[in-house]
Amino acid sequence: MIKCVIIDDENNCLEMLEWLLKTYAPSVSVAAMCSSAEKGIEAIREHRPELVFLDIEMPRMNGFDMLEKFDKLHFDVVFTTAYDKFAIKAFKYSALNYLLKPIDPDDLMETIRRVDEKRNIPSREQIDLLFQGMRQVKNTPQRIALTTGDGMIFVPTQDILYCEAESNYTSVMLANGKKVVVSKVLKDIDEALSGPDFFRVHNSYLINLNRIKKFVRGEGGYIVMDNDVAISISRSRRQEFMEMFARF
Repeated sequence: MIKCVIIDDENNCLEMLEWLLKTYAPSVSVAAMCSSAEKGIEAIREHRPELVFLDIEMPRMNGFDMLEKFDKLHFDVVFTTAYDKFAIKAFKYSALNYLLKPIDPDDLMETIRRVDEKRNIPSREQIDLLFQGMRQVKNTPQRIALTTGDGMIFVPTQDILYCEAESNYTSVMLANGKKVVVSKVLKDIDEALSGPDFFRVHNSYLINLNRIKKFVRGEGGYIVMDNDVAISISRSRRQEFMEMFARF
């Protein structure tokens, strides 16, 4: 049996991967599931797993920062990520294992087969190479997992018009007119969608620059999105928006 620890800040992702492992990879036993890098460090030190499934983008401490906390790695790592095809080149170049979210059962089984046949504890150089490669590529994910009260849905980021803060929740407006209420604050969504396609025009709004219908100048200025909704630009962000919009 291969003992593993799963680390992901999305509880639905934790539960889904646990189910996939039980269903398609019975040779892998889950010793712990952790919703933060900090808890992951504790679980790894306690259980000493042979394999760690590690999400890259997490609040406070990402996957790379977490691995830096270990003087020497004694476990294999499979990164789980929603990054797009451009970033996958960085994974391939660093020769590290990865799984794209949502995780495909066939990809999972193939990854476990590789891990089982040849244990490949990643070197510090491989991790550094991956980190550098990820910084050099377009890093807006191709799709994003939106956690709702009913579970989780995966949405192509190009279908998102804008995101609006609503207290401790965020409303995500899609191109098809559907509104998805997500159980995350706008700051978390902003971090997940970090990249050249999205811009925080206001404390309450994150917009998709590809979905702007027009920009109206004037006092403060405002944007009209593809669905004809007008969104104001805060004074503190107007100059940065103008510079970015001019290059877009």
